[in-house]
Amino acid sequence: MRTSGLRSNTTRAKRQGVRTGNWLTVTQAEKLVNSPDTDTLKGKRDRALLAVLIGCGLRREETAGLTLERIQQRDARWAVVDLIGKGGRVRTVPMPNFAKAAIDLWIAAAGFTSGRIFRPVNRGDNLAGDSMTAQSIFETVKGYAAEIGVPNIAPPHDLRRSFAKLAHKGRAALEQIQLSLGHASIQTTERYLGVRQDLTDAPRT
Repeated sequence: MRTSGLRSNTTRAKRQGVRTGNWLTVTQAEKLVNSPDTDTLKGKRDRALLAVLIGCGLRREETAGLTLERIQQRDARWAVVDLIGKGGRVRTVPMPNFAKAAIDLWIAAAGFTSGRIFRPVNRGDNLAGDSMTAQSIFETVKGYAAEIGVPNIAPPHDLRRSFAKLAHKGRAALEQIQLSLGHASIQTTERYLGVRQDLTDAPRT
Protein backbone atom coordinates (compact mmCIF):
# COMPACT_ATOMS: atom_id res chain seq x y z
CA MET A 1 0.00 0.00 0.00
CA ARG A 2 1.37 3.43 -0.95
CA THR A 3 1.68 6.05 1.75
CA SER A 4 2.75 9.07 -0.32
CA GLY A 5 -0.20 11.04 1.02
CA LEU A 6 1.34 10.92 4.51
CA ARG A 7 4.59 12.64 3.58
CA SER A 8 4.14 15.61 5.92
CA ASN A 9 4.43 13.32 8.95
CA THR A 10 5.91 9.96 8.00
CA THR A 11 8.92 11.13 6.01
CA ARG A 12 10.17 12.99 9.06
CA ALA A 13 9.80 10.03 11.37
CA LYS A 14 13.07 8.71 12.68
CA ARG A 15 13.77 5.12 11.74
CA GLN A 16 14.80 3.02 14.68
CA GLY A 17 15.90 -0.57 15.21
CA VAL A 18 18.18 -2.86 13.20
CA ARG A 19 17.55 -3.83 9.62
CA THR A 20 16.79 -7.55 9.54
CA GLY A 21 18.12 -8.16 6.06
CA ASN A 22 17.05 -10.95 3.74
CA TRP A 23 17.28 -14.69 4.15
CA LEU A 24 16.62 -17.64 1.90
CA THR A 25 14.36 -20.44 3.00
CA VAL A 26 15.66 -24.02 2.90
CA THR A 27 13.78 -24.57 -0.35
CA GLN A 28 15.20 -21.39 -1.91
CA ALA A 29 18.72 -22.26 -0.76
CA GLU A 30 18.49 -25.72 -2.33
CA LYS A 31 17.07 -24.25 -5.53
CA LEU A 32 19.90 -21.72 -5.70
CA VAL A 33 22.67 -24.29 -5.21
CA ASN A 34 21.10 -26.60 -7.80
CA SER A 35 20.49 -23.89 -10.40
CA PRO A 36 23.84 -24.00 -12.29
CA ASP A 37 24.11 -26.38 -15.25
CA THR A 38 26.71 -28.91 -14.16
CA ASP A 39 27.08 -30.26 -17.69
CA THR A 40 29.43 -27.29 -18.19
CA LEU A 41 32.70 -26.41 -16.47
CA LYS A 42 31.31 -23.02 -15.46
CA GLY A 43 28.23 -24.68 -13.99
CA LYS A 44 30.36 -27.01 -11.89
CA ARG A 45 32.34 -24.03 -10.60
CA ASP A 46 29.23 -22.01 -9.87
CA ARG A 47 27.54 -24.83 -7.98
CA ALA A 48 30.66 -25.21 -5.83
CA LEU A 49 30.73 -21.44 -5.28
CA LEU A 50 27.10 -21.25 -4.21
CA ALA A 51 27.47 -24.34 -2.02
CA VAL A 52 30.40 -22.79 -0.14
CA LEU A 53 28.62 -19.47 0.34
CA ILE A 54 25.37 -20.99 1.61
CA GLY A 55 27.00 -23.93 3.40
CA CYS A 56 29.88 -22.16 5.13
CA GLY A 57 28.74 -18.54 5.36
CA LEU A 58 31.99 -17.04 4.07
CA ARG A 59 32.35 -13.43 3.00
CA ARG A 60 32.91 -12.90 -0.71
CA GLU A 61 36.51 -11.72 -0.14
CA GLU A 62 37.16 -14.85 1.92
CA THR A 63 35.61 -16.99 -0.81
CA ALA A 64 37.70 -15.35 -3.52
CA GLY A 65 40.88 -16.07 -1.55
CA LEU A 66 39.95 -19.60 -0.49
CA THR A 67 42.58 -22.21 -1.38
CA LEU A 68 42.45 -25.98 -1.51
CA GLU A 69 45.10 -26.10 1.18
CA ARG A 70 42.64 -24.54 3.63
CA ILE A 71 40.20 -27.43 3.30
CA GLN A 72 41.21 -30.14 5.74
CA GLN A 73 39.65 -32.71 8.04
CA ARG A 74 39.17 -31.84 11.69
CA ASP A 75 37.47 -34.20 14.15
CA ALA A 76 36.41 -36.50 11.30
CA ARG A 77 34.70 -33.77 9.27
CA TRP A 78 35.73 -31.36 6.56
CA ALA A 79 36.41 -27.73 7.43
CA VAL A 80 37.96 -24.52 6.17
CA VAL A 81 40.85 -24.20 8.61
CA ASP A 82 42.74 -21.15 9.87
CA LEU A 83 40.69 -18.73 7.79
CA ILE A 84 41.80 -15.14 8.33
CA GLY A 85 38.74 -12.92 8.29
CA LYS A 86 37.66 -9.39 9.12
CA GLY A 87 39.77 -7.71 11.77
CA GLY A 88 42.45 -10.36 11.34
CA ARG A 89 40.43 -12.88 13.34
CA VAL A 90 41.35 -16.49 12.61
CA ARG A 91 38.65 -19.16 12.62
CA THR A 92 37.85 -22.66 11.42
CA VAL A 93 34.53 -23.15 9.62
CA PRO A 94 32.85 -26.58 9.30
CA MET A 95 32.07 -27.54 5.71
CA PRO A 96 28.94 -29.57 4.92
CA ASN A 97 29.30 -32.66 2.75
CA PHE A 98 27.32 -31.15 -0.14
CA ALA A 99 29.80 -28.27 -0.38
CA LYS A 100 32.84 -30.57 -0.31
CA ALA A 101 31.26 -32.80 -2.97
CA ALA A 102 30.60 -29.80 -5.21
CA ILE A 103 34.20 -28.61 -4.84
CA ASP A 104 35.53 -32.08 -5.65
CA LEU A 105 33.42 -32.23 -8.82
CA TRP A 106 34.62 -28.80 -9.91
CA ILE A 107 38.35 -29.29 -9.33
CA ALA A 108 38.32 -32.74 -10.93
CA ALA A 109 36.78 -31.26 -14.09
CA ALA A 110 39.04 -28.18 -14.03
CA GLY A 111 42.17 -30.27 -13.48
CA PHE A 112 44.06 -28.47 -10.71
CA THR A 113 45.13 -29.70 -7.28
CA SER A 114 46.35 -26.63 -5.40
CA GLY A 115 45.89 -22.90 -5.06
CA ARG A 116 42.75 -20.79 -5.35
CA ILE A 117 39.57 -22.83 -5.64
CA PHE A 118 37.42 -20.40 -7.60
CA ARG A 119 38.84 -19.40 -10.97
CA PRO A 120 37.55 -17.61 -14.09
CA VAL A 121 35.96 -19.64 -16.88
CA ASN A 122 35.77 -18.04 -20.33
CA ARG A 123 33.01 -18.13 -22.96
CA GLY A 124 34.55 -21.24 -24.44
CA ASP A 125 34.04 -22.98 -21.07
CA ASN A 126 37.75 -23.20 -20.32
CA LEU A 127 39.82 -21.96 -17.39
CA ALA A 128 40.95 -18.38 -17.96
CA GLY A 129 43.03 -17.49 -14.91
CA ASP A 130 43.93 -18.60 -11.42
CA SER A 131 41.54 -16.56 -9.26
CA MET A 132 38.12 -14.88 -9.30
CA THR A 133 37.60 -11.41 -7.90
CA ALA A 134 35.15 -10.61 -5.12
CA GLN A 135 33.18 -8.55 -7.66
CA SER A 136 32.91 -11.54 -10.02
CA ILE A 137 31.53 -13.59 -7.15
CA PHE A 138 28.99 -10.85 -6.45
CA GLU A 139 27.83 -10.81 -10.07
CA THR A 140 27.66 -14.61 -10.28
CA VAL A 141 25.47 -14.90 -7.21
CA LYS A 142 23.24 -12.03 -8.31
CA GLY A 143 22.61 -13.71 -11.66
CA TYR A 144 21.50 -17.02 -10.15
CA ALA A 145 19.42 -15.27 -7.47
CA ALA A 146 17.50 -13.49 -10.21
CA GLU A 147 17.01 -16.78 -12.07
CA ILE A 148 15.28 -18.41 -9.09
CA GLY A 149 13.08 -15.39 -8.46
CA VAL A 150 14.81 -13.67 -5.52
CA PRO A 151 16.37 -10.58 -7.16
CA ASN A 152 16.26 -8.58 -3.93
CA ILE A 153 18.91 -10.76 -2.30
CA ALA A 154 22.07 -8.73 -1.66
CA PRO A 155 24.70 -11.17 -2.92
CA PRO A 156 26.49 -12.81 -1.38
CA HIS A 157 26.06 -11.19 2.03
CA ASP A 158 22.48 -12.38 2.34
CA LEU A 159 23.70 -15.92 1.67
CA ARG A 160 25.90 -15.48 4.72
CA ARG A 161 22.82 -14.36 6.62
CA SER A 162 20.93 -17.36 5.25
CA PHE A 163 23.66 -19.73 6.40
CA ALA A 164 23.37 -18.31 9.91
CA LYS A 165 19.57 -18.26 9.97
CA LEU A 166 19.23 -21.84 8.71
CA ALA A 167 21.85 -23.03 11.20
CA HIS A 168 19.97 -21.30 14.01
CA LYS A 169 16.66 -22.84 12.96
CA GLY A 170 18.46 -26.19 12.85
CA ARG A 171 19.25 -25.72 16.57
CA ALA A 172 22.92 -24.87 16.17
CA ALA A 173 24.24 -23.11 19.27
CA LEU A 174 24.46 -19.34 18.89
CA GLU A 175 28.09 -19.44 20.04
CA GLN A 176 28.95 -21.89 17.26
CA ILE A 177 27.29 -19.67 14.67
CA GLN A 178 29.26 -16.73 16.04
CA LEU A 179 32.51 -18.68 15.64
CA SER A 180 31.66 -19.74 12.09
CA LEU A 181 30.79 -16.18 11.07
CA GLY A 182 33.88 -14.73 12.74
CA HIS A 183 31.98 -12.17 14.81
CA ALA A 184 33.83 -10.55 17.68
CA SER A 185 30.81 -10.63 20.00
CA ILE A 186 27.66 -12.68 20.48
CA GLN A 187 25.65 -9.46 20.42
CA THR A 188 26.74 -8.86 16.84
CA THR A 189 25.54 -12.33 15.89
CA GLU A 190 22.19 -11.75 17.62
CA ARG A 191 21.66 -8.51 15.72
CA TYR A 192 22.82 -10.12 12.51
CA LEU A 193 20.35 -13.00 12.86
CA GLY A 194 17.50 -10.91 14.15
CA VAL A 195 16.91 -13.62 16.77
CA ARG A 196 15.03 -11.26 19.03
CA GLN A 197 12.37 -10.87 16.37
CA ASP A 198 11.48 -14.21 14.80
CA LEU A 199 9.00 -13.33 12.07
CA THR A 200 8.01 -16.98 11.67
CA ASP A 201 6.75 -17.27 15.24
CA ALA A 202 5.59 -13.66 15.61
CA PRO A 203 1.93 -12.98 16.53
CA ARG A 204 -0.49 -13.04 13.62
CA THR A 205 -3.53 -10.79 13.26
